[in-house]
Amino acid sequence: MTFADEVVRALTRVVAETGPYAPLVLFFAASVEYLIPPFPGDALLVLAAWYAARGELSWPATFLFVTAGSLVGSAINYRIGTWLAPRVNRRAAEGGHPFAEKLARFEVSYKRWGGWLLVLNRFMPGIRAFLFVAAGAAGIPLRRVLLLGGISAVVWNALLLAAGAFVARNVDELLRLFDTYTRFASAVLVAAALVLLARYLWRRRRVPSTLGKP
Repeated sequence: MTFADEVVRALTRVVAETGPYAPLVLFFAASVEYLIPPFPGDALLVLAAWYAARGELSWPATFLFVTAGSLVGSAINYRIGTWLAPRVNRRAAEGGHPFAEKLARFEVSYKRWGGWLLVLNRFMPGIRAFLFVAAGAAGIPLRRVLLLGGISAVVWNALLLAAGAFVARNVDELLRLFDTYTRFASAVLVAAALVLLARYLWRRRRVPSTLGKP
């Protein structure tokens, strides 16, 4: 049994034993997931969706607490980004490192396109925490970040709860569906990263040849 499986089992036991206070446990799990990406917050939410669908947990309370937990975790990551950005920028600028220029370009690009990533963050396993750190580093207003992140959390949580209520016939099937989606989404993210890396390397290769022409 992996560490993640042990955490899920332990938290599932806590949820089952805390009764009406179980949504507080889910709030904690949803927050920590953004701060410690390996933490299996989504897996616990899948189980909560099943319990809520069976009437063992309040559906509205489950939905509100996990959404609020996601926003709290997002806000903490955002603050980490605002704390890191000036320090990294200052060190890069003081050393005259080319990285300073890349950071400036990143901030401009993220301000332009980062909103789409924030809206999709809940559907992007493994990297969602970085997206909010990057938003803080890029100086995107916190109000906008929480609005976009909140939209993503609302849609994701509603879909999981709906899956628990209407799609899966038992909790094992729900967990399999979630695992299949996670694997698929991870594969798509890896493929997108490889495409972007290949595009970047191709552009770098073309620049010297272009400069060398008379």
